[in-house]
Amino acid sequence: MDVDAAMLSVGEFGRYQKQLIVTLVLLQIYVACQSMLIVLVGAQPEYRLNTPEVPSTHEEFVKHVIFEEDFTSIATEWYLIRQEAYKVNLAGSLFFVGLLIGNVLFGPLSDRFGRKPIFLAGLFLDVVFGFITALAPNYEVFAVTRLLVGLVNGGMSLVAFVLTQEFVGKSYWALTGSLTNLVFAVGIAAFSVIGYYIRDWRALAAVANCPGVVFFLLFITIPESPRWLYSHGRTEEAEEVLQYIGHRNGNEMIFVQLKPCAGTTKIGQSVHGVMDLVRYPTLRWRTAILMYVWYVCSLVYYGLTLNAGELKGNRYLNIALYGLVEVPAFPLCLYFIDKSWSGRRKTMTAFLLFAGVACISTMFLPRHLDFDLGFLLNVTSLALCGKLAVSAAFNIVYVFTAELYPTVIRNAGLGICSMSCRVGGILAPFVPSLRSLNPSMPFIVFGIAGMSGGFLGLLLPETLNKPIAESIEDLHTPAYQRLEDKRKKGVGSQESIQS
Repeated sequence: MDVDAAMLSVGEFGRYQKQLIVTLVLLQIYVACQSMLIVLVGAQPEYRLNTPEVPSTHEEFVKHVIFEEDFTSIATEWYLIRQEAYKVNLAGSLFFVGLLIGNVLFGPLSDRFGRKPIFLAGLFLDVVFGFITALAPNYEVFAVTRLLVGLVNGGMSLVAFVLTQEFVGKSYWALTGSLTNLVFAVGIAAFSVIGYYIRDWRALAAVANCPGVVFFLLFITIPESPRWLYSHGRTEEAEEVLQYIGHRNGNEMIFVQLKPCAGTTKIGQSVHGVMDLVRYPTLRWRTAILMYVWYVCSLVYYGLTLNAGELKGNRYLNIALYGLVEVPAFPLCLYFIDKSWSGRRKTMTAFLLFAGVACISTMFLPRHLDFDLGFLLNVTSLALCGKLAVSAAFNIVYVFTAELYPTVIRNAGLGICSMSCRVGGILAPFVPSLRSLNPSMPFIVFGIAGMSGGFLGLLLPETLNKPIAESIEDLHTPAYQRLEDKRKKGVGSQESIQS
């Protein structure tokens, strides 16, 4: 039997797998806290001067500054205000640069050396650098640690996502993928609650990092992914892991015997890596489309967050709302992506098109609306509808991408796509500045991006109820050939996959 058949025999989503998935999914709360840390740790409170004259130099200026809010941050400790304020944004940007690098590095590393060792190494370093952040003696050390935290946090969370998929049967991939993103959104709200009660930035950074220690201790005994072992020819070890899962699920009489996996890497052969995504035409085509879709999701998501207008009022409540507004997207995803008439591809396309239409519709709103209509139909409400839709698309593209890549290069494919996602996130803050050309210009950019990503996604094959490829050679099987034939009819003939 193959891994999918073995999963059916040991239990696709048994008691032990539920325990593993719950722990892996809850890890997203820790990931969210690290991602949102700079929002509170870098917050700039209101301040005033205790002198009527404004000092000419920054050194003299900070001697007369009195902060008026009841929290500390790197801005208050190192006086990152006025011409020094850019350093807060720089630290935030360095975190996202680290995410980009981590997504590229950790994917191929976990495909080559295994999910478990790379995941544990990333989580351990994440915790270490997180505590160094809390103890940073100066801004330079703080900025470097944010870069390093971003690197290991992004890579570690990517491998964690793959593990949530590979420990269960394919029919549960949509559920585990959706839960991962749902808990991340809840984690943003949880971080705002922690920040509300802990107003010292060093204590906040340390407390937000402590869950990482607990998770590391919990994951030390986690088994290696049976799908990874099987795809690398370590059949006996894969059988042992599957039998262990079966026993933990309460099936003491289970006996697993796997057939050899086609296309496994033998000793002395080169291992699969990022270059395979370019070498094979089928994978090259999928990767190009997926990279653009990931880029669009990130650009529109973060761009709408910045362009929807700043919420007035309590800082901590605002952070919680930005996380909770995404929650309704996940039950919508779970409902549609498992329906035969919608599936992954059509649902992702529909949400991206809806996000694009919502953005473009803002330019057609009349300037003056009566109160009842204006309360429900305005630029902000349309922008938030767009954000809800693109959040749903973001959720689906994670699951869809994992299913489109064979196991031997799944992490490499996810890493490259995540890299393009970070590029979109880096560019998103610059789009709102297009308002200087036309007030509707940012929404036009987001709308065109969303609609183009949606239409391009239609060129990808559907994966609902289709077998998962373990090796690149599995793409030769009739099931995958039918998928490729369907795509070729729409886009013309392509080169046959290289041997």
